Amino acid sequence: NKSNARLISLLFIKISLSLSAGQMTDLIYTEKELVQSLKEYIKAEESKLAAVKSWANKLDVLTRVSTSDPEGYLAHPVNAYKLMKRLNTEWSELESLVLQDPSDGFISNMSVHRQYFPDEEDEKGAAKALMRLQDTYQLDSESFSKGKLPGVHSSAFLTVDDCYDMGKTAYNDADYYHAVLWMQQSLRQLDAGEEAVVSKADVLDYLSYSVYQMGDLPRAIELTRLLLVLTDPSHQRAGGNLRYFERLLSKQLIELKQVYQPASEEPIQLGTYARPKDHLPERETYEALCRGEGVKMTNARRSRLFCRYRDGNRNPRLLLKPVKEEDEWDSPHIVRYLDVLSHEEIEKIKELAKPRLARATVRDPKTGVLTTANYRVSKSAWLEGEEDPVIARVNQRIEDITGLTVETAELLQVANYGVGGQYEPHYDFSRKDEPDAFKRLGTGNRVATFLNYMSDVEAGGATVFPDFGAAIWPRKGTAVFWYNLFKSGEGDYRTRHAACPVLVGSKWVSNKWIHERGQEFLRPCGLTEVD
Repeated sequence: NKSNARLISLLFIKISLSLSAGQMTDLIYTEKELVQSLKEYIKAEESKLAAVKSWANKLDVLTRVSTSDPEGYLAHPVNAYKLMKRLNTEWSELESLVLQDPSDGFISNMSVHRQYFPDEEDEKGAAKALMRLQDTYQLDSESFSKGKLPGVHSSAFLTVDDCYDMGKTAYNDADYYHAVLWMQQSLRQLDAGEEAVVSKADVLDYLSYSVYQMGDLPRAIELTRLLLVLTDPSHQRAGGNLRYFERLLSKQLIELKQVYQPASEEPIQLGTYARPKDHLPERETYEALCRGEGVKMTNARRSRLFCRYRDGNRNPRLLLKPVKEEDEWDSPHIVRYLDVLSHEEIEKIKELAKPRLARATVRDPKTGVLTTANYRVSKSAWLEGEEDPVIARVNQRIEDITGLTVETAELLQVANYGVGGQYEPHYDFSRKDEPDAFKRLGTGNRVATFLNYMSDVEAGGATVFPDFGAAIWPRKGTAVFWYNLFKSGEGDYRTRHAACPVLVGSKWVSNKWIHERGQEFLRPCGLTEVD
């Protein structure tokens, strides 16, 4: 550093001159100063090296566990979130530490790999995925922080600082509902004695304001008072907030002619505050179905469901080995086909898709152009039949099974839903208010959907139909099929469906959207609008 350089240059200047006794004495003290400076440098280097060694040991243990079974490790949402956080935030901190005395090898490595690192948006997305799972499957923050998920035993956990960062992500998005839940969990772990970088005052600062935003003034006042006890009582912002909260509460009590009730002593938990409504009218029904609740499978309906062998109207390719068909729902009719894809075919499809997986898109109803959307969170790729015999064979199999031509169908779409991946309730067909959705394709509307399940999912990931209360769970190698349009060409609005968030595991699917053109004689019009 500059101070060392100054001392060294001073020493060399003095040595190069004809020295007096007084000057020699100065050198003694200069040397002493240099030694002290050298000790400080060594101490700083040892401290830095100890910190780097600690990082290396911790990450060595962690990577041994993660690389022994990468898919199993990432199947747990906490591990997925912490990987995003480590690579986006913590590795950058380590880089800064090493840069204090540049290490060319390390920096070169970082530069090469940095282009593949997740960025801030990725870390934010991973945090939001945890919150999405928390809401859909009604899991409290403590369960997540301890890695306790339904039917899963894991050592994955979230620290005080992890919970605090989750809360900050929500807070910065003006999502005070989740900010409260995660700041409260951070506070709970701090009070239990867990060590952390973040201070209790910082947590209370965010928590008190978020609680105020949720409309709980008595608790906001109590938390702000606690914040002032922990910090300087003259803390301007906290003091200003407290006075504002107290005036607001006093005004409310006078207007409502109520008596002040102290804040509840019960800790904040899932259910303390109502979750704000959002854009999705069937949110509660959809999420309940994802949890396996509210499925309207009655005994009377079950008695109308059957299984059978299908040979595709004596299709030569199905005569010797007819496909097994099971009814999943009676009206609208949804069927599941068994043993549609072999393990080898699934692996080949995944192998072809992986290099080109990109954020899944939806077709803009006004322009017909493909674009990304927050309600669809997955990675997808499109595969052509000419690319590989397996794709051509799968396309032919779909045609044989359904009795519909796939000549006018869209390419085989392969999608991978990681932890928290979902596709909120939507229609596969275009409605009357979006006439240009498939205009560019020139093949008419999407008449039917053929959906292949290419993996089992440990928890979550069901395909649900909120309108009539059906939930269909992924089973590797099977496929489900339904018509989106009546024979008249009118849309069947009952087929609005969703892909539930994956709670644990990874969900692979491939689907074929079959279009109207070419089906005129294969599925002729009915006599009524709803045939």
